[in-house]
Amino acid sequence: MVSGYRCRVSTEVKSTIDGVRSEIRTELAKYLAIQRSYLTTISPELVPVCNALDEFLLDGGKRLRPLFAYAGLIAAGGTPTPHIIRAISSLELLQACALIHDDLMDGSDTRRGKPAIHRHFENLHQSNAMNGLSEQFGAAAAVLLGDLALVWSDQMLNTSEIPTASLLAAQRIHDEMRIELMAGQYLDIRESGEDTYSLERSLKIARYKSGKYTIERPLHLGAVIGNPDSASHAPLLDALSRYGLPLGEAFQLRDDLLGIFGDPAVTGKPAGDDLREGKRTALMAMTLDALDDIDRAELLRHLGSPAISAEKVEELRALIIKSGAVDALEQLIADLTEEALQAIEDPSISPQARQYLTYIALSAVKRNT
Repeated sequence: MVSGYRCRVSTEVKSTIDGVRSEIRTELAKYLAIQRSYLTTISPELVPVCNALDEFLLDGGKRLRPLFAYAGLIAAGGTPTPHIIRAISSLELLQACALIHDDLMDGSDTRRGKPAIHRHFENLHQSNAMNGLSEQFGAAAAVLLGDLALVWSDQMLNTSEIPTASLLAAQRIHDEMRIELMAGQYLDIRESGEDTYSLERSLKIARYKSGKYTIERPLHLGAVIGNPDSASHAPLLDALSRYGLPLGEAFQLRDDLLGIFGDPAVTGKPAGDDLREGKRTALMAMTLDALDDIDRAELLRHLGSPAISAEKVEELRALIIKSGAVDALEQLIADLTEEALQAIEDPSISPQARQYLTYIALSAVKRNT
């Protein structure tokens, strides 16, 4: 079981992860400083853009995607270098693009306890008494900043100075990852227009919108950077997929639970935010399937209403717990995590990577933010 793996994780692994996380932030800070210097030569009016992206990228975040890429590197028997750390740090810029655009599409007001990017620029428009509609300005700025972060993710990878063979192998994974992310995001917004809730559809969205680009593809990216010899890729990438796909789904399912039951002081989101947004998650599909007609009608009556009171949020949370969906989802998360951890034993994965993969797996699915 998952608990059995925890004892195998040494303090040395945690220390390594903390060190890598610090190196990732350092590389991001250096890259953003270069971009600030360039953008401000175009116009001083781009300073708020630089400030917003600096704050978004440097003042928070768990660095999970670069950390999983680092795990893929170690799993392939690779040796980390400053150039490789720079290359995998580019994944934080892709994550920034996804979050900025996702907050805009969802109409979210906050991210990590601060105004979401579209709200930040809406407030900037208002405070400067600019002409036009502040909401339109904020939305347009968020689209552009998200796009800029996406361009920067390419540039940071391409200028990382990793060997050419590693870069070419990484670019193939990078392209595939971004296509899957956009496909999953579209499926997510399309789901909001469906007449019914579906666990199968919700799990597919969880896989493509979050799981694959959070865990599986970063693992692959790190593996091919560490060992660009294509002849040896298939067994290792297959093993990493058998680890990364179930773990990615468990990661998103944990996110679904936090979106309704997370502590706002920890998550940086208002309590029950996913209820107000009416997100069609696996948790909601399981809940609606389990509730009786009266309770289902009560939940559907309020789901997606921005004006849900704090008291009503508590009542709806109680309905979700009553349905048994929370317990069922926790069991599904545990089963998926166990499936992922079993894959670590594959002989194609370097033994030196197993404790590392165990630690970050448990960090991903047992988090509270």
